[in-house]
Amino acid sequence: MAKHAGWGHHHLQKRWILALLLMLSVSTVIAFFVRAAFYSCDPNVSADNAIGSARNAIQVAEKRVSQIAAARPNPLSFMKSKIVLLVSHELSLSGGPLLLMELAFLLRSVGAEVYWITITKPSETDEVIYSLEHKMLDRGVQVFSAKGKEAIDTALKADLVILNTAVAGKWLDSVLKEDVHRVLPKVLWWIHEMRGHYFRLDYVKHLPFVAGAMIDSHVTAEYWNNRTRECLKIKMPDTYVVHLGNSKELMQVAEDNVAKRVLREHVRESLGVRNEDLLFALINSVSRGKGQDLFLRSFYEALQLIKEKKMQVPPLHAVIVGSDMNAQTKFETELRDYVMQKKIQGRVHFVNKTLTVAPYLAAIDVLVQNSQARGECFGRITIEAMAFQLPVLGTAAGGTTEIVVNGTTGLLHPVGKEGVTPLAKNIVKLATHVERRLTMGKRGYEKVKERFLEQHMADRIARVLKEVLRKSKDKSQGHLF
Repeated sequence: MAKHAGWGHHHLQKRWILALLLMLSVSTVIAFFVRAAFYSCDPNVSADNAIGSARNAIQVAEKRVSQIAAARPNPLSFMKSKIVLLVSHELSLSGGPLLLMELAFLLRSVGAEVYWITITKPSETDEVIYSLEHKMLDRGVQVFSAKGKEAIDTALKADLVILNTAVAGKWLDSVLKEDVHRVLPKVLWWIHEMRGHYFRLDYVKHLPFVAGAMIDSHVTAEYWNNRTRECLKIKMPDTYVVHLGNSKELMQVAEDNVAKRVLREHVRESLGVRNEDLLFALINSVSRGKGQDLFLRSFYEALQLIKEKKMQVPPLHAVIVGSDMNAQTKFETELRDYVMQKKIQGRVHFVNKTLTVAPYLAAIDVLVQNSQARGECFGRITIEAMAFQLPVLGTAAGGTTEIVVNGTTGLLHPVGKEGVTPLAKNIVKLATHVERRLTMGKRGYEKVKERFLEQHMADRIARVLKEVLRKSKDKSQGHLF
């Protein structure tokens, strides 16, 4: 019987790390050490050998990345020597902060002077925050307190201030106070939220006066435009839609068949599933809005359909990546109780939330993106899965509709309870039609190569930053006359 994968996954360490060190670039190596989710099955693997192999791999990867970078002009090169302040509402493994960190590294790679402040931090030392801050420091990003003179001075002298998420708006008045009007003309507000409770005037009252808003999808931009006008009676600034892209590090793994095979074998071994079994995974923080409960209902319904119709398919498994048993939330308890009640413990596997999704994308066969209500603002895990040639079963809402081509790169289903049976049927379709599943995966990969690479995202962001800097310069010069 397949073994149940829970928080014991946290102790899985050396074996996968060693395999990955031989394949990944330095930033990905660091990421794996941040949230190790591996275990040692080989007592003969020595730390010295691992470190030596890692150094060699890092040198090769850095040389390879440098060669690629040298062959193509960097669209962000105009940011050299510019002073940029990045303001994040939190520092965690969630999408918003990690995206802002990626932008910080892109800016540092062209010689920008980058500063980072985090508005809300716990009073006690946090392992994740400590690791992420040191990752930034290692890459030349200067990190300091969100409060005090240093934050104010940096905001005033910066060429560009980027607020990350709507919640970050609280920082403007609480810290800058009477200086806020001097900073607003050079603020780019990067918004990722789709939930109604973010539409609060105390968060976004300065939104009409900033240089621009950058939003991850057209549907989210339209939603913000309508809600701010109708509910808050304020006007959005110039708004730029910037679809995200996959990092070079993730693409390096996705396009390395040896790396994928090794990762697939080790992840499946840890979960207790065979190579021929079919894995459907939802990779997202465990919460009601992400739809893990409805996914499990669909999965159980799919198992019943297969049993009733006596279909000849390999064993199906559901994987929930994004668990947090430290929190002991009521919702997560409900999920586990449902699995026990339906007696599908051998078919459902819970895995820790993690910074590194590549091992799981290499191991699974289909990604399920089941975000509810208005869906995801964008849903980066969707394009990451497509890079691994995985078909996507997604809700027909939010940014997913701008990524997944229904019937071509995946299949869409309605949100809410109405989507449970359609998702169950889509699970069965992909379980029973191998060629269709593989073809969808290949077409998804082709779409990633056309539109969703890091270089595409850098091009899109560069156009926005140029425009925001121009506006800021025009406004400052206008004040001189």
